[in-house]
Amino acid sequence: MEAVFQSFLAGFPVLLLHSSVTLAMLAAAVALYIKITPYDDLGLIRDGNVAAAVSLAGAILGLGIPLAFSMASSISVWEILIWGPVTLVLQLVAFRFTDLIMRDLPQRIVDGELGPAVLLVSIKLTVAAINAAAVTG
Repeated sequence: MEAVFQSFLAGFPVLLLHSSVTLAMLAAAVALYIKITPYDDLGLIRDGNVAAAVSLAGAILGLGIPLAFSMASSISVWEILIWGPVTLVLQLVAFRFTDLIMRDLPQRIVDGELGPAVLLVSIKLTVAAINAAAVTG
């Protein structure tokens, strides 16, 4: 039992540090994502727009998945600080690129159309999965 307790004492501060750094990067990335979308995500969600909620939820998952894999494959906080932002930039570029290609997508989300929002989420999560695999490979 002593070994388990010692392991916890040694590992818990590392867990807190790694989790805190990763969650801070996620919060910053979500804030940046909200700023770069051509519509007011939170305002639309407050007004009951389900398409905007689905799109933002997909963005949060899409940003969080590569960060989680980055943290899981890192042995130090420095690796998280290096690879985490790389994954976030790649995700944000992919999201923005998708918005630009599908020119009417932002307006359709503003209009509350769920179909385009689901398509956008599928793209976000697919890019996130590929990005996460690249970080761990």
